[in-house]
Amino acid sequence: MNSGFGFVLGLATIIAFCSAAKAERILSRPYAALAQSLDAVEGFENWPMRPEPGHLLRVPHRGLGIKVGGHFAGQSLAILTQRDGTRFDALGDTQAATPLALEMGPDGQGLAIAHHNGFGSNAAFPFGPDGYDAISGRGEGALAVLFDHDQKATGFLTHSDYDDPLGIRPARRGGVEVIFLTRDGHVLATFASILQQGVTAFGFETASGAPEIAGLVILNTDPGGIAVDDILFARAAMVGKMQHRADKWRSVSWHSRSGEIPFSNASKIAQHLSRQP
Repeated sequence: MNSGFGFVLGLATIIAFCSAAKAERILSRPYAALAQSLDAVEGFENWPMRPEPGHLLRVPHRGLGIKVGGHFAGQSLAILTQRDGTRFDALGDTQAATPLALEMGPDGQGLAIAHHNGFGSNAAFPFGPDGYDAISGRGEGALAVLFDHDQKATGFLTHSDYDDPLGIRPARRGGVEVIFLTRDGHVLATFASILQQGVTAFGFETASGAPEIAGLVILNTDPGGIAVDDILFARAAMVGKMQHRADKWRSVSWHSRSGEIPFSNASKIAQHLSRQP
């Protein structure tokens, strides 16, 4: 997000529906608390500001300690078509090849970087099956993140749908699915949540406290599509337990009434929200 830019995040309640077999591998954690412990945030601010649909990437975005693309080599892309005809990227095979490596989507799909009015700054737009040239393609694609170092914890912001004062958009809300992978391409865990309108913050930590997350894939079924911004991670390999033990945090929601998160620079978020009871 923009340097010095502050705004109140309307954050929805995060409810995890993880698969029973793998739920214990990754835990849901408050994004704002992770922002105090992790030393890096990817906000895509090195790209010149351009309105949507923005800069279409033909190779993965490269940041300091992080890459962002469409999916991973070895995974098979599929198309999920809903009853109303809306089409989204899906994965036919979630396991990736060894070692973990990013790929982009088909021509005209994949990833774009553009100024996002909801965030007020640059964000990543995953383009789905309808492609870059169609408004219906914006935000309906897959987005993959590859870290230079395995991570104990990570987080990101999504923006789902814009205001609808005329009430012409479908009432249903979409969802987001996050697939976590190890460096050898195996699925570590999956997470799913219902999205609310506006900004939603997601935070995660490994249950073991060990750096196991090499990459992740974000999929969604939101009617208006999503944009992704401010991906939290540790730039250097972290030694020992995190400064704020994640097992001491309560699983609570973060609301707009809690306070502001000023984004003071492009490398760290340094403000914390009050906890909600």
